[in-house]
Amino acid sequence: MEKKLILRGILAGAAAGLLAFLFARIFAEPQISKAIDYESGRDAAQAALDKAAGLPAAAADPDLFSRTVQADVGIGAGMIVFGMAMGALFAVAYAVCLGRVGALRARSLALLVAGGGFLGMYLVPFLKYPANPPAIGHEDTIRARSGLYLLMVVLSVAFLVAAAWLGRRLQPRVGNWNATLLAAGAFVVAIGAVMLVLPSVGHLAYNKEHFGNHATETPLPLTDGHGRIVYPGFPADVLFSFRCYSVAAQLLLWSAIGLVFAPLAERVLQPRAEAAAPGAAPVPV
Repeated sequence: MEKKLILRGILAGAAAGLLAFLFARIFAEPQISKAIDYESGRDAAQAALDKAAGLPAAAADPDLFSRTVQADVGIGAGMIVFGMAMGALFAVAYAVCLGRVGALRARSLALLVAGGGFLGMYLVPFLKYPANPPAIGHEDTIRARSGLYLLMVVLSVAFLVAAAWLGRRLQPRVGNWNATLLAAGAFVVAIGAVMLVLPSVGHLAYNKEHFGNHATETPLPLTDGHGRIVYPGFPADVLFSFRCYSVAAQLLLWSAIGLVFAPLAERVLQPRAEAAAPGAAPVPV
């Protein structure tokens, strides 16, 4: 049964990844293009300043793939593969929770696990290390930023599992409602402490030549030797829109995984429920 659930999770993830790609292609891709245009314009302005100061021009790295290929084939394939991977993890979590979280119907459990996946795998880590478009962040801190984000994801999922376990242990003593509140409070306190301990990306991205005299990952206005602004800072509306669409795409992905997987899992589990009660009417699971 577990293999059947995982296969259906992969199929649901592929469908969800395709849906999330279509959303991102329509709404997020224009923001990425604006960020790339900003980065190109800033590099040109920086090159002009360097030329005026007699500094050697930095060689630009050629793009291996065109923007059209990146926006269509690259992002599309990446989103579908990512969705399949998340669908497989979702199915494993679903199989683990099956029969261990009370008498929930197959569809209700699927939506509950999908909500937990969105919360633990994306939303909570996003609050500490939000998604960034091109031109945000310094290339020298990519490894550090990636490591911190991965650590945040692992801790978020681990604390979410621990909170679910705590809620189940407290349920017989204080009831469902109080147990849920206590477990949620423990999760918020634990993850809040982690967010306070882990460094912010802004301090990692500190680079006086690129970002100015402030510890920030967002490019500030570019100035010449006299302090005059020769190129503006990164547009705040582009950054805001990109992050909003990133959250929406992930919400769409996890919602689609739960909604597509739910009826597929119900078909797998229905014969099991009928076999558990021979001669009786089918029991919803």
